This record gives sequence, structure tokens and C-alpha cells, in this order.
Amino acid sequence: MKKLKIILEMIKFEHTVFALPFAFLGAVLGSLLLEGNWPTISEWIWITLAMVGARSAAMTLNRIIDSKIDKANPRTADRAIPAGLISRSETGLFLVLSFALLFISAFQLNMLAVYLLPVAVFFLVIYSYTKRFTWLCHVFLGITIGIAPLGGWVGATGTLTWEAFVLFLAVALWTAGFDVIYATQDAEYDKDVKLYSIPSFFGIHKALLFARGFHILSLTAMIVLFFITPLSWIYLAGVIIVAGIMIYEHSLVSPDDLSKVNVAFFTMNGIISLTMLAFTIGDLLI
Repeated sequence: MKKLKIILEMIKFEHTVFALPFAFLGAVLGSLLLEGNWPTISEWIWITLAMVGARSAAMTLNRIIDSKIDKANPRTADRAIPAGLISRSETGLFLVLSFALLFISAFQLNMLAVYLLPVAVFFLVIYSYTKRFTWLCHVFLGITIGIAPLGGWVGATGTLTWEAFVLFLAVALWTAGFDVIYATQDAEYDKDVKLYSIPSFFGIHKALLFARGFHILSLTAMIVLFFITPLSWIYLAGVIIVAGIMIYEHSLVSPDDLSKVNVAFFTMNGIISLTMLAFTIGDLLI
């Protein structure tokens, strides 16, 4: 239990809240649009477990792959693996169990979910390596997190439509934007050790402009979703609130002051994902 606690802290298990609401949003929206009913209890359970397995696997793999980089970076040297709090073999066992949970959950949902597993696993694995060769690593992370609503949609409906891909774009671009903000903390270190990121490649000032651009495009996709689905003014009110939160998030960070990056990254993004889920479900209920 002590080792498990260390692993869960290492992968920031509580931050599953970022992606899980979007998986639920995809499940609810897809199910009601295509089938005219809500996801079943079984679908809720297996979609949740699939998301927990997927995110746990992705974060654990990231910590294993980046352990040497983390050890050399003063900001991350105290993470569990470089600090020697847990071994790579123990972490590897948790990784295998996380992937097993994802696979079992997919098989319990439908065959399209099973067929798409290789795509999901590819992005879960590759995004941890992308910082070694491209500053588009933030986009790869966005795609990886954006798979969450697609997974929820597929899990509940067994199909994919273009509305699902608009939702995917909204989440992927939102994620890419906040990951750029988070990466500003390591801009100088990444540049020194030749790791790629938008802040290390373009500088912090331009990186924050990139983040704003990603978030504007994300909001655009959210608005497009309003026009192509039966969602009404309640959903749109949620989008307006999310826009306000994003503006506040960007106001917390400047090229001269990065002290509030963690507030912008963790607190604000958790609020955004829960706001979108709450207003979408509220819209569909009413």
C-alpha cells in the first residue's frame, strides 16, 4: 500500500479529473445524439475504468521514460523514480496492470473500442518521446488527451461521427494550450539539454501566444459543436464561462512572472473540464 501510494502520487492520479469529464461528455453526447438515450450503468463503469487505466498507463510510462531527464532537472529530481522512492520494476508492474485494465474495459464495451485500442496505445506511448525530436510535443499530448472524448463516444455508441471529432479537436487544442503554459517552467533547461518544446524553441513570450492561439481554436471548436448538435443556450453559457476561465488562466502567467503556472495548470484546468461536463449534462437534461 505504501508503494501504491507513492506511484499514485507520482502519476498525479487525482488529475484524472482533467480527462474523465470529457470522456463522460463524449459518452453522453454520442449516446443521446445517435441512440436517443443515456449510457447504461455498465457503460459508465467500463468507460470510467478504461479512462483510469489509460491515463495511469500513460503517466506511468512517461515517468519511466523520462526518469533520467527528471533526475537531471532540479525541478523534477525529487520525483519518485529519480529519488529512489520506487524501483523501475515496481513501476513497470503498475504499468502492466494499468494497460490490462484498459484492455479488459475495452472488451467489455464493444468491438470498435477493441479495434481502436492500437491507435490509443500508440499515442499513449509515443507522446513521451516526442520532446526528443519535435516542439509539436504539446500537440501530441493534446491528441492523446483528446482521445478521451472519442473513447467515451465509442464506448457508449460503438461508432464514430464527425461531431465526435469536433469534440476531439476542442479537447486536443485545449490540452495543447495548457501544456505549453506548463512547459514554460522548463524552457531554459530544455534548451540547454536540447529537449524540444515551444517555450524552449520560440521563447516564453511567443510560447504564451501559441497557448492563446490553441485556446482560441479550442473555444471555436466548442462553439461549432453548439451549431452542429441539439445543444442549446445552457451549453453555450458553459462555453462562455470556460472562455472567462481561460482568460483568467492566461492572466496568471506572463514572461516576467511564472510563479503561478501551477495554479493556472492544475486548478483552472480541473474547473474547465468539470464546467463543460456540468453545463452539457444540464443542457441535455433540461
